[in-house]
Amino acid sequence: MPQISKSPPTYYRPQPDKVSLPNRSLASLRFCKWLWYLAINPNGRIPCIVDDDGPGGKTVTVFESGAILIYLAEKSGRLLPHETAARMEVLNWLFFASGHITHTGLGVHWQIRRRDAGEEHAYLGVAQEENNRVYGVLNRGLEGRDYLADDYSIADISAYPWIYRWRMQEIDLDSYPNVRDWLARVGARPAVQRGLQIPPRDDGL
Repeated sequence: MPQISKSPPTYYRPQPDKVSLPNRSLASLRFCKWLWYLAINPNGRIPCIVDDDGPGGKTVTVFESGAILIYLAEKSGRLLPHETAARMEVLNWLFFASGHITHTGLGVHWQIRRRDAGEEHAYLGVAQEENNRVYGVLNRGLEGRDYLADDYSIADISAYPWIYRWRMQEIDLDSYPNVRDWLARVGARPAVQRGLQIPPRDDGL
């Protein structure tokens, strides 16, 4: 787990799991329209951090989970390589996770909730088709690798919280054996297990 030197950043309602895995600090609000919050994150959504001990002693504000993971990795000197080729491989998968895994998983999540509540869910099939495509990309990318960019990195941290909800997404995980093995590998890491219990939960998710 990255250890932040001096004083750690202040966390403003960060997204469960993604930020908690590398930094073990989170809260629960998903959208905030308070003016004080919009002043530091114009998008009004979680997560967001304010680091009063940024480079040169300056205050640094960072929003969006991918950007926060990069910032924490660079500050701690861990989970993001310095060598260009290895670094770009991590960033490739980090942005894939932020741009595809999160949004397709979220689309399926809300459509399934609507279906189970007896509400309109016309886009569930489309969302599930795209979600299976994303799992297929991950399965190909993990061929011959233990982790997305060979070594464990912020790319795995970004991807894992959505993939470990595969049951909720109604994914046939055996159709993606490399993803299945990666999921078990990441989930067995003690720091990941600790991060998933911040805050403590017993809902199986």
